[in-house]
Amino acid sequence: MTIALQLTETPEAHQALETLIRDRVASRIFAHDSTLWGADAAAEAAVRLGWTDLSGVDALLDEVEQLHSDLRDRGVDRVVLCGMGGSSLAPAVIARWAGVDLRTIDSTHPDVVRDALAGDLARTVVVVSSKSGGTIETLSHRAAFTTAFDAAGLDASAHIVVVTDPGSPLEADARAAGQRVFLADPNVGGRFSALTAFGLVPTALAGADVRALVADAAAARDALRDDAPENPALRLAAWVADGLPRAYVLGVCSAPGAQWDMGSWIEQLIAESTGKDGQGVLPLALADDAPEVRRTPANTRLIRIFGSADVSDATEPQLPAVGAPLGAQLLLWEVTTAVLGRLMGIDPFNQPDVEAAKVAAREQLAQSASRDVVATPVPELPGVDLLDGAPGVAAVTGIASLVTVVRGLVEPGGYLAIQAYLDPDGPSAAAVLDLRDALAERLGAPVALGWGPRYLHSTGQLHKGGPALGGFLQLCDAGSAPLDIPGSEAGFETLITAQAAGDRSVLRDRGRPVLAIRATDPGATACALIAALASSD
Repeated sequence: MTIALQLTETPEAHQALETLIRDRVASRIFAHDSTLWGADAAAEAAVRLGWTDLSGVDALLDEVEQLHSDLRDRGVDRVVLCGMGGSSLAPAVIARWAGVDLRTIDSTHPDVVRDALAGDLARTVVVVSSKSGGTIETLSHRAAFTTAFDAAGLDASAHIVVVTDPGSPLEADARAAGQRVFLADPNVGGRFSALTAFGLVPTALAGADVRALVADAAAARDALRDDAPENPALRLAAWVADGLPRAYVLGVCSAPGAQWDMGSWIEQLIAESTGKDGQGVLPLALADDAPEVRRTPANTRLIRIFGSADVSDATEPQLPAVGAPLGAQLLLWEVTTAVLGRLMGIDPFNQPDVEAAKVAAREQLAQSASRDVVATPVPELPGVDLLDGAPGVAAVTGIASLVTVVRGLVEPGGYLAIQAYLDPDGPSAAAVLDLRDALAERLGAPVALGWGPRYLHSTGQLHKGGPALGGFLQLCDAGSAPLDIPGSEAGFETLITAQAAGDRSVLRDRGRPVLAIRATDPGATACALIAALASSD
């Protein structure tokens, strides 16, 4: 078998496994049986199981490889991917696995977009990926690049490639503009789309050997659809479900030889699929030296990802492990997630709370010209404000009391989520990562780090629809220069501000505590919080 598991399984997990085998859950998933998740989920599931087939890939790759060759002949060798959620996270993993350069833009931070536009446009092909064809972030990126190509005297239609579902508004607009269009399977949801056009087109254009990736996935299909005790997806799902609801956090560590780091993709796949109806599994992408690994909180279990079926490991601590080539890993985790939905009694294919944040962001955009943001300055921290009546704001007299408020966001058995509406590759990023570790160390609780607005298409569903155990720390940037969105009255700085405000308004409506900090120098603010945490014990 191309997949190996190293798990300690309880009698309860064995019982769940036996039930899955008896109910023929694995084979029914691959047979597109939409009744597996109950009557209410059947209509959605009926159009969301195409990812099990791996069909049509050869013809798709023939097309993509020819385009890759044509682009290289024209000297176009810089690939930029504009997409959100499943349209960006899986391609980023595949590109790291293949060691190819793929610039991924899944942010509306002005500095991120400005930096991407500053590259050599004559050598650039932009892949615009959106399943719905209406993703506001991605359409804004497309507009910015179209304008930039025109300004550079380049034919935008020769430099923009679109991946979308048949019949989407983006398909019609792209074809009218003369842009190359690749149509994805409409019977695959975005977060299950790693081995479809959304995962394969941008990475193949970047030079990845995606045929080998798909071959590894195909080699694992028989084991994953087998109703047998050895099925690794059934075993893994039973093991994860066995920890619920107490151990609802799943720390995901990459072992040596698997440095492609699947953690952020697994975060989206599982959190968005299971985080609803007050339930959920929250994966965290963790380094081996993360505080949660060295001292694991009671609500957290750990698993290590290996890049082959050899799961032997010389590092400590010895963790539960799953080993397989990347293609097999992708299909394994997709099947595991579908099985988890069955065990948890939820629909793994919908995302009922994601739209709430989108609606709130649109409302914030509409009000941006007239809305007054309540900003309370923080003594001792010039250029730092607390936004929109943050909890405990009246008690904040300086950095020490601010740390007290941050600590109060996390209840026993809970988690903290940092929502960083910043440039993930910018000058503040390292300090924010250090702040995550410092908070996990000092709070003794798991700490998620999501870059906004990326996380809205990922763990954001679980934040609002999952266990009501999260506290939320928003970090917003007041120091970035504005950047226009062509064809819109708003700029990227207005859009990202509206997205942050919209999400915190929905979280607060759901009873989740949110502390929003806006800073002209977010990195310095993060360092100040780290120092205050160290002196607060």
